[in-house]
Amino acid sequence: MSEYILRTDELTKTYKNYKAVNKVNITVKKGDIYGFIGQNGAGKSTMLRLVTGLGFPDSGKIEIFGADTAKELNDAQKRMGAIIEQPALFLNMTAEQNLEVHRLQKGIPGKQCITDTLKLVELENTGNKKVKNFSLGMKQRLGLAVALLGDPEFLILDEPTNGLDPIGIVELRELIQKLNREKNLTVLISSHILSELYQLATTYGIIHEGRLIEELSLQELDEKCRQHLKIKVDDHEKGVTVLERKLNTTDFEITPDGSINLYSHLENVRIVSAALTESGLIIEHLSQNGDSLESYFSKLVGGSSHE
Repeated sequence: MSEYILRTDELTKTYKNYKAVNKVNITVKKGDIYGFIGQNGAGKSTMLRLVTGLGFPDSGKIEIFGADTAKELNDAQKRMGAIIEQPALFLNMTAEQNLEVHRLQKGIPGKQCITDTLKLVELENTGNKKVKNFSLGMKQRLGLAVALLGDPEFLILDEPTNGLDPIGIVELRELIQKLNREKNLTVLISSHILSELYQLATTYGIIHEGRLIEELSLQELDEKCRQHLKIKVDDHEKGVTVLERKLNTTDFEITPDGSINLYSHLENVRIVSAALTESGLIIEHLSQNGDSLESYFSKLVGGSSHE
């Protein structure tokens, strides 16, 4: 069985003269929580609509569970659950009645799945309360329950925390992590709340103006954003020796431009500077660097909007 749940190849979707999705190649591995990051209008929702079959690409290829023909993709999409834009809920029905409608639409046998799913999203005690009287957080959890009917292997969520208060965001995050951990559910989630994605995702794809500009793991992101002293001296090889012998550290790396990123001694800049200069080195640059996910994203796309 392929380790990849989703792969796209040069996926493109054009509206009039605007390429909403422009030759995008993403890879979502089994067990990932894949955080899809982009500004408003970057192409996130269009991309997710193409993957779920709610839209059709102009060119390129989609592969889900190893399937890539039209018929195979249709069958593969039945193994998915999704919330794209707002959940489709019947406001004058109860939570149980809502799930019963969707169960019948999906052709899922037996009603036990309704009980199990409501319990999973902690809505099992809502009884006869109509959805129109639910809080926004409860509605979001019910929408998630609809997506989880049929026990999907792959879950796609488009901005699921929109409008939620901080408690609702935490509850949703913990539920997604629980599903990923206990059911090995693979999740593709888009959000403009980057700090929230940082606490949730294991892999990231950053899209800008329809193009995927970077795809990286949480570990790779942490390395890029890790706080460090950026040191540029006239002889970086000698500089490395000084760090090892005088400061007793190997927690650094040499960058392609010959700079040294020192991850220790962040609070002892003067000691670092003195050790280098006393060894006869000329310090050309010394500064403390490191990004949050928000600032790293802004540097990549050249702006400050995170929506």
